[in-house]
Amino acid sequence: MSGRPIDALLDIMARLRDPERGCPWDREQNFSTIAPYTIEEAYEVADAIERGDMAGLKDELGDLLLQVVFHARMAEEAGLFAFDDVANAISDKMIRRHPHVFGDAEIASVAAQNEAWEAHKAAERAASGSGQSVLDGVALAFPALLRAAKISRRAARIGFDWPDARGVIAKMNEEVAEIEAEIAAGTGPDRLEDEVGDLLFATASLARKLDIEPETALRHATAKFERRFRRVEALAAERGIGRDLDALEALWQQVKQDEK
Repeated sequence: MSGRPIDALLDIMARLRDPERGCPWDREQNFSTIAPYTIEEAYEVADAIERGDMAGLKDELGDLLLQVVFHARMAEEAGLFAFDDVANAISDKMIRRHPHVFGDAEIASVAAQNEAWEAHKAAERAASGSGQSVLDGVALAFPALLRAAKISRRAARIGFDWPDARGVIAKMNEEVAEIEAEIAAGTGPDRLEDEVGDLLFATASLARKLDIEPETALRHATAKFERRFRRVEALAAERGIGRDLDALEALWQQVKQDEK
């Protein structure tokens, strides 16, 4: 195998995909079947970072790199592109989108850089013929909450936005009132789903206005709930508490107080 680690990995993937001597499982895969693993590995990278597990991060980044190599190998077999084309394309894009680093442009702040970055992306979409809407290019495969934040951020670029976070909170209160009205009217699940969806979209917009990443906030909230609930379960088992809601709520408040 080649001397560079990336070349060795490329050789390994080529061997795994070899029609005669390769692995039966690897040979049978295609872009669609591998895509879920690619998404899963990206989340595992984020999880290792969240836990501060740097040894785990090294391993997870390797798993994610393998996904890139896998897709590139399948594309090469189909005569579409190869790994070097992928690396060259992203290198060219980074140079093009950072003229203040690789050219003569001057950008004085992170905010200005973000604006320039989005402007470059918009120009690229327009040049490719895919920039008919400011919302173009937001992948459907994103988690729903993350995609909601991205869509609202795109709409805000042309001024379609609340003036501040308080405006979003007012909208959220309006949505809660609409949910309450639908519940009182005894409407079906389709209407309730629609109203709850509006509330979640407004919540994602509130996070954006407060410069909070909604996926991260929800992940932290879920982890906090899980930690506290597991403690409640343990205390309930110790004290012989069953499905008594008042007793469980008391334990919940105790656990919250213990964490302060």
